[in-house]
Amino acid sequence: MKIDATRSRSVGAREERAVQESGPEPGTGQQRLVGGRYRLLDELGRGGMGVVWRARDEVIGRDVALKELHPPETRDPEARAVSEERVLREVRTAGRLSDPGVVTVHDVLTGDGPTCIVMELVRAPTLAELVERDGPLPAAQVGALAEQLLSALDAAHRAGVVHRDVKPSNIMVCGDRVKLADFGIAQDREDPRLTSSGILVGSASFIAPERIRGADAAPASDLWSLGAVLFFALEGWMPYERPTTAATLHAVLTEAPRLSAPHGALGAVIIGLLVPDPDARLTAERVRALLAGTAGSGAEEPAHSVPGRVPGGTSRLPDPTRVRVPVRIRSRGRLIGAAALVGALLLGTAFALGRVSAAPDGGPEAMDPVLFYGEESELPAFELEAGQCGSGEVAAGAELTADAEADCAESHDFEVFTSGSPFGDDDVGYPGAEVLADYGAAFCASHFESDQIVFPGRDETLRFAALVPDEQRWDLKRGHAGSIDFTTDDEGSQQVHCVLYAADGSRLRTPATA
Repeated sequence: MKIDATRSRSVGAREERAVQESGPEPGTGQQRLVGGRYRLLDELGRGGMGVVWRARDEVIGRDVALKELHPPETRDPEARAVSEERVLREVRTAGRLSDPGVVTVHDVLTGDGPTCIVMELVRAPTLAELVERDGPLPAAQVGALAEQLLSALDAAHRAGVVHRDVKPSNIMVCGDRVKLADFGIAQDREDPRLTSSGILVGSASFIAPERIRGADAAPASDLWSLGAVLFFALEGWMPYERPTTAATLHAVLTEAPRLSAPHGALGAVIIGLLVPDPDARLTAERVRALLAGTAGSGAEEPAHSVPGRVPGGTSRLPDPTRVRVPVRIRSRGRLIGAAALVGALLLGTAFALGRVSAAPDGGPEAMDPVLFYGEESELPAFELEAGQCGSGEVAAGAELTADAEADCAESHDFEVFTSGSPFGDDDVGYPGAEVLADYGAAFCASHFESDQIVFPGRDETLRFAALVPDEQRWDLKRGHAGSIDFTTDDEGSQQVHCVLYAADGSRLRTPATA
């Protein structure tokens, strides 16, 4: 399989001459009229597929973006035909999408000379330009960006279209709004003619691992690309970018980037989207549920009420007081794969265990089963919080009350390295065992994999687990909504606690967190 590298390098000399000849006449000051109505004003940008102009629609009297296509020269007529067909498909694709996050296509010009697409002119920097200029974006802005991009992709996927090139330079940031552009390589899932050339189209840093391995593009691969985009927006650097295309693709296949800080539910979303296994990756529904928690909206039941489904699954959730969620990963590259798969484990343990056990050997086992706490659950009591350490085994049947607290600077059995509530102080009903366990596993994994944990050799010497409240404990907290104390047993709790301990069962003697 070949990579269409022309999308990531400058146009060649021959192509540059063609672009220059189609623009304003050199030295005349005259602006060329295209299609009898679009007057080219100035160049906005160029790349391997051609050049984009700002143009004036002289019929309507508005400025537009005119994308002048110059497909890569090739001796293969079939490949060139595929490239040209993408142009018309972009128009058909964008024309049937209805979402404020998708750039509108107005017209297409074919015939003599280059094919041109006339689009909505978005006067805004791309996400790539914005981050290059201002650095990483605030988490709240990235969360809002994620919701809008998810909506745009959802519209495309419902229309049967996979974008295939979700990347920062195809996303324009207009204040608090974003626009997803360039459906020129989008794949209509019902059009097999456009997948026959053997060319892997897209930008190497944002191509999902399953596509590199030869799988067809699918909605899940767009979601992986979205995860890489959100990582870039939040951290300010491309997690898989390497000096060469080959090295970049190798990084996508073998490496798992770490966030510099946990970032709560947003961090869980990003890591959950970057799961190598598309079947274990967070679905759009799960992403929406987690992002609803970051938005802090407590008006109505958020999207967590419609969790994703798995093959052979059922909408009935098991009793959370009797569920253990086995999530043991043998490779950092698949660490969050099981965290994202927690809901599937709850719906079909035998199916899920088969998937998790397929992880490659040789890596550390970092995550232990998710545990529910509450009077009728596996942990009848848990009263410690972030930054505290304790004595006693974190295991089924343990009652870890405030009396179990120990000095983190002295000998202790476990440390609560972070705690958090999915919905803040909002009065939200119990989201269900599936969604809450999913959130807890990904939330704790994102913190454990961040620079927050400074314990030497943590991947070999430590293990961790997520502790999540059962429905009784959650609802009891709702009855004390005015309280600021999330930890006391009398007032219930909606907190997810992340605990770590020595992998060999020995006692820790120093704090593990920075």
